[in-house]
Amino acid sequence: MTFTMEVPDAYGYVILGCAVLPVFTNLYMGGPVMKARSKFKVPYPNLYATPGYHKQADEFNRVQRGHQNMFEMITSFTALSLLGGIKHPIVTAVGGVFFCVGSVLFQIGYADTALDVKTARYKKGGMLKWIGLFLPLGTSISLAGSMIGIW
Repeated sequence: MTFTMEVPDAYGYVILGCAVLPVFTNLYMGGPVMKARSKFKVPYPNLYATPGYHKQADEFNRVQRGHQNMFEMITSFTALSLLGGIKHPIVTAVGGVFFCVGSVLFQIGYADTALDVKTARYKKGGMLKWIGLFLPLGTSISLAGSMIGIW
């Protein structure tokens, strides 16, 4: 069986912004975790530092948590982007850039121990990540609505 699907000419931007860029963002965000691992003496296989065992557990965990948060959203983000980009490739690709930049800013804010842990992740621009997630969510809803004839 053969299946043919046409995608818009601008769909390449979706691939770059929502599939390729997150890979490089993930690699970039791993850098601060590796530095923190060395600085705070948290060896593998520990994903997180243990309070009471690792002297600066909270400091390490804030860096790690900022990176881990991206993993919690990446599968939904990617699926929404690859689908929503079929109908709205440029808006979706912009969402990919916002998601990646926002993820880095989220990690930077979360890692800043001078800031309150409850709001730190948003103090340095981490909210941009949510805009980056909601754009593909909206474009996917738009695609679904078109496919089932709602609009």
